[in-house]
Amino acid sequence: MYAFNEGFDRAIGKPVATAYRDVLPDPVRDVVRNFFANIADLFIGVNNLLQGKPLDAATDWTRFAINTLLGVFGIFDFASEMGLEKHDEDFGQTFGRWGLPDGAYLVWPFVGSSSVRDTAGLILDFNLDPVVAHRPKGVRSFMVVTRALGKRADLLDAGRILEEAALDKYVFQRDAYLQRRRNQVYDGAPPRAESEAPREVSAQRGVPHSALRLIEEPAFHDAATASPHGG
Repeated sequence: MYAFNEGFDRAIGKPVATAYRDVLPDPVRDVVRNFFANIADLFIGVNNLLQGKPLDAATDWTRFAINTLLGVFGIFDFASEMGLEKHDEDFGQTFGRWGLPDGAYLVWPFVGSSSVRDTAGLILDFNLDPVVAHRPKGVRSFMVVTRALGKRADLLDAGRILEEAALDKYVFQRDAYLQRRRNQVYDGAPPRAESEAPREVSAQRGVPHSALRLIEEPAFHDAATASPHGG
């Protein structure tokens, strides 16, 4: 499955994302990025509340209100300019915060790296995603593909760095994914267990944080979820 995802990204994901970045000027891509980030703040807030972080949840929902009302449905990010921090939470992290272990490391087609716990979280993320649930089908597909293109285009430089690094890419992907998810669950301050030290070292070997993001958001994750619901 890992080889399939790599081949798909090489043949379709990366070339299309490169064209997207080359054709659209930065201000237009910023508008697209802000629009989808604003929608995400709604459910980021839900997850922060479920994780016992009501102040962070309030920040997320305040961001959504400000950017929706003043930022023209989120295309301008006034909330960040006002000092309201952007968070990144999902149901996989919420389950981890509740004490559920990762379980086995998994690689799904199109979705890429995951775990038993994160797969359960992904199902909830998918079913509650207002973009995926949008009707009619044509508009939904356009929004899902556009969001996926934007995410992949943002990671092109990180992908180049990762390709140039002398690494066993599968082992790096596995270790870096599990490490990053653990850091996310504990908001960057996970409890350190002695048995985890080798994994942390192998996952960091001089590769920038932006390259680690590439592992968690492989090509066209969103596009893979565009079709399960009818129009």
